[in-house]
Amino acid sequence: MIYLKLFLNFLMIGALSFGGGYGMISLVREVVISNGWITESEFLNFVAVSESTPGPFAVNMATFIGSTQGGIFGSFLATLGVVLPSFVIILLIAAILKNLMKYGGVKAFLSGIRPCVIAMILATAISMAISILLGFKDIHSALVPDFKSITIFITLWLTHFGYKKIKKTAPSPIIMILFSAALGVLFWGI
Repeated sequence: MIYLKLFLNFLMIGALSFGGGYGMISLVREVVISNGWITESEFLNFVAVSESTPGPFAVNMATFIGSTQGGIFGSFLATLGVVLPSFVIILLIAAILKNLMKYGGVKAFLSGIRPCVIAMILATAISMAISILLGFKDIHSALVPDFKSITIFITLWLTHFGYKKIKKTAPSPIIMILFSAALGVLFWGI
């Protein structure tokens, strides 16, 4: 039963998500937490690991979550579910609708989706920041700031903007990920 549930839920996520992996974070979060598959804390860890490992973010999330619930077969089905809608859509577009972008309706549809995707990404980022930095879990919980996380967040922002001001270009994401990992080891140990 868990295998079918994993496949169908990630199929729905893959079919209803626009904007790539970041656009689907809020939907993945809602599905996995409402199903009780992982906790909020585990979800945040999966986001960090999925972002840090090679490959598409959505595929990594589906693989990791599927693995926790159903082992190798669960990870396979969750990954298949999240990838299948995009594969079918791209296959149809490539095979049937070669000149799709010349139609005004298609342009209007994509222009209408763009603000929604941006809003979903911002809402998820703000929600995660409030949860991680301020310890806010729900309306009934008190704010418990995590000063280690806040210090790392401020350090990373200052590093980013300082580097950008000096070098006139943004720092490498790989360097920032490694730097944040080093800060995590420094503050929380191994």
